[in-house]
Amino acid sequence: MNTDDVLDEFRAAGALREGHFVLSSGLHSPTFLQKNLVFMDAARCERLCKALADKIRAAVGAVDVVISPAVGGIIPGYETGRQLGVASMYVEREGGAFKLRRGFSVEPGARVVMVEDIVTTGLSSRECIAAIRATGAEVVAAACIVDRSGGKADVGVPLIALASLEVPAYPADALPPELAAIPVEDPGSRRLAK
Repeated sequence: MNTDDVLDEFRAAGALREGHFVLSSGLHSPTFLQKNLVFMDAARCERLCKALADKIRAAVGAVDVVISPAVGGIIPGYETGRQLGVASMYVEREGGAFKLRRGFSVEPGARVVMVEDIVTTGLSSRECIAAIRATGAEVVAAACIVDRSGGKADVGVPLIALASLEVPAYPADALPPELAAIPVEDPGSRRLAK
């Protein structure tokens, strides 16, 4: 599956949106990938995550566990773990930092792949990787359905992306006039009431 195939899945789900959006990173973009419309279709999610699992196997071989950041990474992490035949866990924020909770634990030295939904700046991925490393596990790679940075995001480990595209994203104080003229939508979850 290549980038065009992945974007076709997003288009078919009505999940490739254009307008003025605030991303979870706080950056503004004319394009938003509403991945939840993709992940709610079990067959579509399975196709994407099977292809991602195949890329992970080809790049790093066998892994022991998949760990994802909550909330956005839970579904693709679970399905990718299922496709890899390994357990899937997720980290959540506690006191502002990602931690394994809910009885999840990982053995020191375990080979972990961190699976994310969409990477823009890599912040959530880096925070998730730091939490995994704090357990003593080895993060062999990060993986995502879509890398919006076009390969520019540095997550601290090799990033395996099913699709890679460069979508413009701007700080709020540096919007191009055509984007500033459009009402803004904030469809993400990072700024929801805590």
